[in-house]
Amino acid sequence: MAAQPVCKGTGSEIDFSYFGGAESFTEGKRSLRRTTVVSPSEQDDGVSYPGPPQDPTEFLWIMTEEPHRSRRMAIIKAHPEVTKLMGYEPLTKYVVLAVVSLQLYLAVYLRHSHPLSFRFLFLAYAVGGTTNQNLFLAIHEITHNLAFKGINANKVLAVFANLPIAVPYFAAFKKYHIEHHKHLGEDGIDTDLPTNFELLCLNNVLGKTFFATFQIFFYALRPGFVRMQKFTRWHLYNVIVQLLFDYVLVRAFGIRPLLYLLFSSFFAGSLHPCAGHFIAEHYVWDGLNQETYSYYGPLNILAYNVRRFATSITYIDYHHDFPSIPWTRLPALRALAPEFYDILPSHPSWPMVIVNFIRDKEVGIFARAKRIAKNSKQKHESSSSSSDRE
Repeated sequence: MAAQPVCKGTGSEIDFSYFGGAESFTEGKRSLRRTTVVSPSEQDDGVSYPGPPQDPTEFLWIMTEEPHRSRRMAIIKAHPEVTKLMGYEPLTKYVVLAVVSLQLYLAVYLRHSHPLSFRFLFLAYAVGGTTNQNLFLAIHEITHNLAFKGINANKVLAVFANLPIAVPYFAAFKKYHIEHHKHLGEDGIDTDLPTNFELLCLNNVLGKTFFATFQIFFYALRPGFVRMQKFTRWHLYNVIVQLLFDYVLVRAFGIRPLLYLLFSSFFAGSLHPCAGHFIAEHYVWDGLNQETYSYYGPLNILAYNVRRFATSITYIDYHHDFPSIPWTRLPALRALAPEFYDILPSHPSWPMVIVNFIRDKEVGIFARAKRIAKNSKQKHESSSSSSDRE
C-alpha cells in the first residue's frame, strides 16, 4: 500500500489526502483486523486485509459452491484415516444428564426468589444462560445422531435435553439445521441467513444492538417466515413432552422455576459471552470470502470442551467439513490435518465478536455470504423430502 503524502512541520504531520474532501479523519480507513490465523501464509498473513470492505447495502453474493465439501474430499484424499474419527460419542448423554440436572435444581431452588431480584437474574444470566447455551449445543450435536448409534435414541435424548429450554425446540431445529448443512448460504433454504427485511431495518449500530440482544427470537421466528416445515410425529412428541413438563413444574413449584428457565433461554441467545458463537460462525469479516470461522479460546470449556475435547460449534469449520465426527474427536481432526485448518482465520474472542459486530462499520447484517438456490424445486421441496423419512 502506498504511503500517504505528508508534510513534516514544526511538531506535526499533515496528511494532504484529507484535502480531497473527506468528511472525517477516519474516512477511508479500515477497522482493526478482528480475526487471527494460527499459521500465517502468503495468502493471509493474519495482519493485513485479504480483500476490500464489503458493500454494506447488500449481502455478499457468490457463485462458487460451499467450501466444506471440497475441503472434506481433499482431506479424505490426503488423510484417508480420518474416517476412523467418525461415529457417536457415548460421553454426550452423561454431559446432557448433568447439565439438565443442574438447571432443574437451580429452577426449583429459586422458587421462592422474586424474578426481578438480583439473585434470580444473576443466576439466570451467569449460570442459566450458560447451561442452556450448553444444551443448545448438545441438541445440535444430537441432531447429527452423534450421541447414540440409533436414530430414535438420539431423538429421545434431544427431547430430554430440550426440557430446561422450556419451549419445544429440538424437532424444528433438526430439520432446519440439516438444510443449513446441505444448502449452506442458499437464499430461501438456509434459514440461518438474515432476510432482506433485517438488512433494511437493522443495518446500523442501533439495529445491530437490537439484533444481538434479541437474536434468540430471530433464530426462532425467522425460519417460519422463510420456509415452513412439514409437521412430523417428532414435532408432536417434542411439543407434548415439553408442555407436560412445563405444566408439572408449575403445578409442583409455581411459576418462578419456569420463569427461570425462560429467562435462561433468553440470556443464552442475547448479550451473553457464549452467545457470540451465533455471530462468529458464519458472518464475513475482514474482507474475507470465508464463510465459516472457528474459535479456540477459553470459553470452549463452557461449550463442550474439556481439555482435549471441543464442541462442534467452536470447531465449526471442522464440523461443517465432517458433520459425522463428534465433538470429542474434532481436536484429533485438527491434529491430523493442520495444513488445512491452521491457515484458516478464526475468532480469538466470542464476547468481542458481539462488541465488534455492533460497533464495526465493516460488519453487520449484510456480512453474510449468499448463493442462489440450485433450483426452485429444491427450494420449495427440500424440507418435505427429508420429513418423509421421519
